[in-house]
Amino acid sequence: MELIQNTADLSAYLAADVAIDHHHPLVRETAARLARASVDSYAYARSAFEFVRDEIPHSQDSGDLRVTWRASDVLEQRTGICYAKAHALAALLRAEDIPTALCYQKFDEVHGLVAVRFNGAWHRQDPRGNKPGVCARFSLDGERLAFTPDPKSNEMDYPVLYAEPHPAVLRALKAAPDRPHLWQTLPTAL
Repeated sequence: MELIQNTADLSAYLAADVAIDHHHPLVRETAARLARASVDSYAYARSAFEFVRDEIPHSQDSGDLRVTWRASDVLEQRTGICYAKAHALAALLRAEDIPTALCYQKFDEVHGLVAVRFNGAWHRQDPRGNKPGVCARFSLDGERLAFTPDPKSNEMDYPVLYAEPHPAVLRALKAAPDRPHLWQTLPTAL
């Protein structure tokens, strides 16, 4: 699948916004700590991915009812669904000048992940969090995502790489008082 930037300006994939608040002190502190233990930008990206995947539980898996959407809140509260975890990873990567896009897949609901730009190409990564039956890994050599869409079931990969969270995703996250409510209002398509 060919991934398509929704803006040709690569600097848009380094920008901060309301959800990817990479100038926030907690994001900067976390990024600095991960960077100190990394030998290069690839090692940093892998480290940031593994941190978000493994150290911030997916709220559905953990039973956490809180809804987070801003990267700094995800890092502070240590919880989030796929979109929130993607925002946190994007903020950590952008904090270290690694172009990062938000991208999505369609299942019964829309699933959120990121794409990182290395060696002139985009590579999708899914920091959702592993569990039995789900084993996502950081890779620039073939995708190792949490889920693979089944076109026969009307599932798909959206090819668009967004510089900012999709408005439908952000609207659902911001309006939800808790995860059970969010589960009733998750976008089913973009």
